[in-house]
Amino acid sequence: MKDENEITDPNRRRALALLGTLTGVALIASCKDGDSSNGASSSSSSSSSSSSSSGGGSTSGSSSGSTSSDGSDSCVLIPEETEGPYPLTAVLSNSAMVRSNITEGKTGVPLTLVLNLVDVNNGCTPITNASVYIWHCDKDGVYSGYSQPGADTRGETFCRGIQDVDSDGMVLFETIYPGWYSGRITHIHFQIFLFSSSTATATSQIAFPQDITGAIYDSELYAAHGQNTSVSSFSRDNVFSDGTTYQMAEVTGDIDNGYVATLQVGIAV
Repeated sequence: MKDENEITDPNRRRALALLGTLTGVALIASCKDGDSSNGASSSSSSSSSSSSSSGGGSTSGSSSGSTSSDGSDSCVLIPEETEGPYPLTAVLSNSAMVRSNITEGKTGVPLTLVLNLVDVNNGCTPITNASVYIWHCDKDGVYSGYSQPGADTRGETFCRGIQDVDSDGMVLFETIYPGWYSGRITHIHFQIFLFSSSTATATSQIAFPQDITGAIYDSELYAAHGQNTSVSSFSRDNVFSDGTTYQMAEVTGDIDNGYVATLQVGIAV
């Protein structure tokens, strides 16, 4: 699956420039099974939460990585999570979904999402033979493709997209900062498909720093929906309650210019 929107896209150039300022990219952790977005999830992960609910207007945040005793980077498997109630997997056979910009006109604070895939069985080398499918709700907590409480978006595909990783194991999506819906804290879903398999090798979710989320939800575009009144912290979220250490994106930027969120994703090949 090749994306036509390469480095000629000025948004992509901006994102890659911002990426030069990022350090300590989040690394990925042990498996845990999830239930539906309104159900309980269990976990065998030994990691603990690295973040807690907080307000404030900070415009940058960081995630925790995994390092070995000698200080060098190491990588582990991305925690396995539920695909949730709105995966819309039918789009996987739709060539129009192979795209970097997935907004489809939806308004919100710009977000560039960068995932870097590495092989945990081969010294954390980049994985170059995989596709990534991501999806998330809009700024008001609505998913495309479903009849859901307060909205019927059947036939729509906003905030969903598929891309192949590049020769560095990287994939980049242009989207908006996701909102929230009842029962869940802010997150983005993703699945990894190796070229050699028609089934997902990994299904997981991305968490975001609460200080940045709080500031964005106070901004003009998000004010109508406001702060998340249903889940106040990661410990109360049924997916992230066992910890976000290895799923927490490193985020840089500001509300006026947009954000870049980066996560390193460990896969066993």
